[in-house]
Amino acid sequence: MIATPYKWTLDHYHQAVTAGIFNNQPLELLKGELIVMSPEREPHAYVNSEIGDFLRRCLGDQAKIREAHPITLPNDSEPIPDLAIVRPLGRTYSSRHPYPSDIFWLIEITYSSLNQDLTTKAAIYAEAGIGEYWVVDLNSLQLIVMQQPVNGQYSQPATYTKGTISPLTFPHLEIPVSQLLIL
Repeated sequence: MIATPYKWTLDHYHQAVTAGIFNNQPLELLKGELIVMSPEREPHAYVNSEIGDFLRRCLGDQAKIREAHPITLPNDSEPIPDLAIVRPLGRTYSSRHPYPSDIFWLIEITYSSLNQDLTTKAAIYAEAGIGEYWVVDLNSLQLIVMQQPVNGQYSQPATYTKGTISPLTFPHLEIPVSQLLIL
């Protein structure tokens, strides 16, 4: 007999969460698989909070900055990015998480999960049509920017250690890379 892992659908996952089956354990649903999230250490929490505050000041009411809250993607995925910069839809988010069409860009901050963030999560985000995805690598103090997915993949990620970066959806906004690499 061959063992086959159970693949979760978004509906089954939501039913299990609502029923309290996971006892508030930090989980992400990635392509139908439940992934236990690592505990957040101090450097990660600090950088996440500082970048979130900075983006709120820069974007004002043009966007909602969601820190460590789920997004719902069509590929049986409900990841929890460190920062999701989304359309400010107010009470809409009281009945659902942001969908790809609501997302301006996503940011993951990595201290120990760089490989997963650059492979698994990048593929899931690209497949869902997320136009822009940034990874703040706290080990190498670099920003990896992935944009404009084609056929479920980001091509030619760009790496920054200095200078400024402008998100595709806010080209007027010039973000100093040093503001993101603040360790």
